[in-house]
Amino acid sequence: MANIITWDGTATFSAGMTPFGFYDNDAAFQLDAVKVAKFCGTRLGFPLMDVELQSGSFFACFEEAVSTYGNEVFQYKIRENYLSLEGSSTGSAANKKVINPTLDRIVNISKNYGTEAEVGGYVTRHTGSLALTGSIQRYDLNAWATSQGIEGGIEIRKVFYEAPPAILRYFDPYAGTGTGLQSLMDAFDFGSYSPGVNFLLMPASFDLGKIQAIEFNDQIRRSAFSFQIVNNELSIFPIPKTGGSLRFEYYKIDDKKAASFIEGGDLITNVGEVPYSNPTYAYINSVGRQWIFRYTLALAKELLAYVRGKYQTVPVPGSEATLNQADLLTDARAEKEALLTNLREMLDQTSRNSQLERKANESENLNRTLNGVPMTIFIG
Repeated sequence: MANIITWDGTATFSAGMTPFGFYDNDAAFQLDAVKVAKFCGTRLGFPLMDVELQSGSFFACFEEAVSTYGNEVFQYKIRENYLSLEGSSTGSAANKKVINPTLDRIVNISKNYGTEAEVGGYVTRHTGSLALTGSIQRYDLNAWATSQGIEGGIEIRKVFYEAPPAILRYFDPYAGTGTGLQSLMDAFDFGSYSPGVNFLLMPASFDLGKIQAIEFNDQIRRSAFSFQIVNNELSIFPIPKTGGSLRFEYYKIDDKKAASFIEGGDLITNVGEVPYSNPTYAYINSVGRQWIFRYTLALAKELLAYVRGKYQTVPVPGSEATLNQADLLTDARAEKEALLTNLREMLDQTSRNSQLERKANESENLNRTLNGVPMTIFIG
């Protein structure tokens, strides 16, 4: 059997001794790397037992533990603030920056609803006109778009085809009564609508009732002005008797599709582009470092289990000893899972939503306590 290399209990760290070198130039990392190696070696049984690892193995586990801690913390920050981060620049690293939640992305999203509600949005609304022909009822607006050189199709939003206002057919039974001054209506810019003066003599509800009666009469007794659009095929009611021009508003389908994308610069488009870099080890507090130390031990225990799995037995004077590979592997995986769960729960408890709930409960309990305090009677 080949000689098994074991740790001799010493560790000296210098730059270049970790696989990636993320933290090799951090003085705090350099100092703790040696301590962590001794900590892990002792917890694995040294010097009472041989530990089939080297100091470089402990350094690699230590680097991985720091990176895992940073990844968990930054993943939480991304989940917490992604709506505020999306669309911003991928420029400088987000480390050591406080991210203020904004309504910018929510407002931008709401503008898309404004497009459909025709109260704003990102899509330009165009105006077109269609030549009507006497005795022709149906018109293909897709064909019209093609004739105008519009590619990708159009979406009709509004057709300006309405009956003349009822006020133009308004008959005023009170014309000539009252003051009898027709020019009085012109003074109020009403002269072009009605020859009468009942705007001044009768309540407005009277006029509204008359206008509504005229509109109901047109709808019930006459062929009402209306239209129907199915797949951009426009049907006019009643059938036009003479030619004319019909105006309408529309969106270009390509414009609506283009509004789904925001162009310009290097923007954050997914969680993988949020500019978080590896954490600075020197800034990690003692709570975080304790988590890292324990996770390093779990990684070292897992690595030792893989090594001992290769050498199931080792010779001892007069016999052989069976190594505890299975126990080490089980313990290591359980410890890693428990540590990750503990860290994630702690991060969830510090989320903005959890903090606000905690403050609300604190305020409610404080008010309840204060309500039980006897109030003194003020005597002036």
